[in-house]
Amino acid sequence: MTHNPSDLVPSTGPVLVIAPHPDDEVLGAGGTIARFAGEGREVHIGIVTSGQPPKFDAEQIRTVKAEAAAAHELLGVTKTHWLDFPAAALAEEPHGALNAGLGKLVREVAPALILAPHPGDIHLDHQLSFLSTLVASRPHQADYPATILAYETLSETNWNAPYLTPAFVPNVFIDISDTVDQKIAAFRKFASQVFPAPHERSVEALRALATLRGATVHRPAAEGFVLVRTVV
Repeated sequence: MTHNPSDLVPSTGPVLVIAPHPDDEVLGAGGTIARFAGEGREVHIGIVTSGQPPKFDAEQIRTVKAEAAAAHELLGVTKTHWLDFPAAALAEEPHGALNAGLGKLVREVAPALILAPHPGDIHLDHQLSFLSTLVASRPHQADYPATILAYETLSETNWNAPYLTPAFVPNVFIDISDTVDQKIAAFRKFASQVFPAPHERSVEALRALATLRGATVHRPAAEGFVLVRTVV
């Protein structure tokens, strides 16, 4: 039996996926992105950071942006929004600037649902992106996202410190049985970020996680999320 997302996850309206870095959105929610896009929904990707010289050279920056474009086209993404904050250096940026950048994006997209990185991720860019997503989504606004889910990112979420940082314990599961192959294909588009198993950023690890999350709810494949907020 096929299930649509429950009332806890809005089944209509735009979806905004916040990615601290290009490929986080595919690792954490690629199957869900493909599923929603296939159902005719607008799916927007907000990539918070991009490589900046001299830490990243021009060729590397061009390569990753081209990989993201190819992956998003395969998933059916409506639009990719680059905020262009410096990668691996968000802590050095004024936090108010990040709040303002994400706030502008949330107002532009007016999402019913936001998928954001988990605050327990080891990478500080992920933690700050999550916090600013919440600031941008505060419910005192006239229009705000009703539902926020946090996704897991292999190579970030799995390296947190047990009992010391927030644990990723999923309580929302989205069936991606029909789109897991699309997710894997999109991940392969990020050729510069794909590593051989048993690395976490491998095709085998990504498929294994989808199988595990699916088995938890008796589905062939799923993605797990932590419900941050929902207003019904």
